[in-house]
Amino acid sequence: MIKRIKKLKKIRLHREGTDTLVYGFIFIAAIALLLWRFCDNKAPFWCFTVIFAVVYGIVINFFRCPIRFFPSEDTEKIVVAPADGRIVVIEEVDEDIYFHERRIMVSIFMSLFNVHANWFPVDGRVKLVAHHNGNFHKAWLPKASEENEHADVVITTPDGVDILCRQIAGAVARRIVTYAKEGEDCYIDEHLGFIKFGSRVDVYLPLGTEICVKMGQATTGDQTVIAKLK
Repeated sequence: MIKRIKKLKKIRLHREGTDTLVYGFIFIAAIALLLWRFCDNKAPFWCFTVIFAVVYGIVINFFRCPIRFFPSEDTEKIVVAPADGRIVVIEEVDEDIYFHERRIMVSIFMSLFNVHANWFPVDGRVKLVAHHNGNFHKAWLPKASEENEHADVVITTPDGVDILCRQIAGAVARRIVTYAKEGEDCYIDEHLGFIKFGSRVDVYLPLGTEICVKMGQATTGDQTVIAKLK
């Protein structure tokens, strides 16, 4: 069993949102100041401030970066949700890029209101990291998994089972960040990457894997057990 160091749970803002939040705040503050300074009628100032304060709050929520820890030390054969969101696909598919065999694909769609940090779904070692350019179809469409821009991370578990985790860009998402590095050990509780503004994460599992979630179920990254390997 791989031992992992536990710390206190806390929430912080993700570093991927630093520029967006700083420049956004400067923009809002500058426009608000101009409206207050040059408009005798203060209604435009208050309307602008309230509307953009709500928008800014949504963006802050989007860039939350919770520090989470799986509640059990026993992570052998456990596959956790790599993202906050909702299960949109559970089906057998032909995976012809890496495995060349049928696999069970479990897909999690992340809305604008979900945390967009991504976690490693299993403990193991990163075998491969690859980025593929592509389209920007709506992330919940079936063709998004193969045709959209995406980043693939193949992880080998301590038992020698290969798992594919795919980060997929959506119609709004335009940037996929992957922290995984080939040859490095990886653990549940660690961040695999980040996707900006609405997208999807697919996990490809061997046939015979016990699926522990159902269609439409909400997931919490690094907390919800989505499957158990044979």
